Amino acid sequence: MGDSQPNDRPAARVICVDASGRVLLMHWRDATSGHTLWEPPGGGIDPGETPLQAARRELTEETGLPGEAVLDRWVPVRREFDWLGVHYAKTERFYLARFEDGPEAGAVSLTAEEDVTFLGSGWFSVAEMADLPGFLEPPGLPEVVRRLTLLG
Repeated sequence: MGDSQPNDRPAARVICVDASGRVLLMHWRDATSGHTLWEPPGGGIDPGETPLQAARRELTEETGLPGEAVLDRWVPVRREFDWLGVHYAKTERFYLARFEDGPEAGAVSLTAEEDVTFLGSGWFSVAEMADLPGFLEPPGLPEVVRRLTLLG
């Protein structure tokens, strides 16, 4: 019955930026639609968790990178997308994390669903994002990166 209502579960994401301005993106394949997409690491906020705590936990779970790298600096990003047959419409906090040189990211503890849909990850410049195969999520990600990095 609730399928017509978009899912608005709160979530937080992390824009990881290295010294040369490249951004870490996770590569996923939607098993329902067959589409592939690239997006910053992140995920749902658990009950009792602050958005910052969730961003730090998700970063470590999805990449193995230290959650403490996530700064308490964020911009709200309106998102609307479909994933595994569910329509999502919500505003997420995108936090900033800085790293010296794009450290190797390896998924540490993915859920069963994530394990099936995860294709890998990589560090990309804003210019390279335009040429990635599949979808960039959110589509305005270069602007989000610009806004966050301008904040410091």
